[in-house]
Amino acid sequence: MFLQLKNTTIGYKTPLIKGVDTSLDLGEICLLIGNNGVGKTTLIKSILNQIPTLNGEIVLQNQPLKRLSQKKIAEQIAVVFSKSQVPANFTLTDLVALGKYIHYPYYFNLNNSDLQEVEKIIESLNLTQYKDFPLQKLSDGNLQKAFIGRALAQNSPMIILDEPTTHLDEKNKIIILKLLRNLAKNHNKLILFSSHDWRLAKEFSDNIWLVDDGKLEAGIAEEILLKHNELLNPEVFRFNENFVAPQIFAPQLEKEMLYSFLQKNFTKNLSLLKFEFKDHFWEIPDDKIQRKFNSFKEIAEFIANHD
Repeated sequence: MFLQLKNTTIGYKTPLIKGVDTSLDLGEICLLIGNNGVGKTTLIKSILNQIPTLNGEIVLQNQPLKRLSQKKIAEQIAVVFSKSQVPANFTLTDLVALGKYIHYPYYFNLNNSDLQEVEKIIESLNLTQYKDFPLQKLSDGNLQKAFIGRALAQNSPMIILDEPTTHLDEKNKIIILKLLRNLAKNHNKLILFSSHDWRLAKEFSDNIWLVDDGKLEAGIAEEILLKHNELLNPEVFRFNENFVAPQIFAPQLEKEMLYSFLQKNFTKNLSLLKFEFKDHFWEIPDDKIQRKFNSFKEIAEFIANHD
């Protein structure tokens, strides 16, 4: 195994996650998931030996992490944090190329092979048109992609990403996720990334590390999701205590959208009403008149006039 955590407790002065026994190997993609404040970033920093463990040990390529220098760890693990300091006077190409210098002295000039690899990484991230832009002029999303590019240029066996898709739209999120999966499966990299988006587990990840109540549960993504129904079916947020929902028969997304719309606009008890989504229309299935609604506005007008 490339990475092992043996009875590891992580935290600062007090434990955040206790008794972690798990491992990951090259070629695997693992999603680290959990609520804010449960210790995800602290765990990442512990794997990087930036924070000492409170108990147990972390092993990297059969060597105790505590015995490795920061340079050796950096050669083995590339990292992208959600908030990174932007180097002054750097262009996008400068930042991506910076990943190469973990292997060279700071005064070294990159060779043609290195420069071609940097160009290829920039192209794979769909950033070619911005390659000479100062970092300060990049959007948050493109800046995040540039930092990911730096990690890719580092060419380490493992890549850790803390909330890597936070500033990305759906199109760029897919670009990054496809690229990372290609690296894992076709180039034998180990990818560990944290996110609040559990959907990434089902569609993208091999494994899940779920942090909850001071413990880390590890396993195959689909098996963890089946054991934790709350991840797949989160409770709808209720802010209107006087609202009682109607019966809604529809796919999950349409059901949630109608519930959201009605909760914001009505406070009365609607439990006697039934709505069904069929053939792109909303219907009241038991209504003698067979009412059909093309829009939420029409539904709202009906409810407003309904006794």
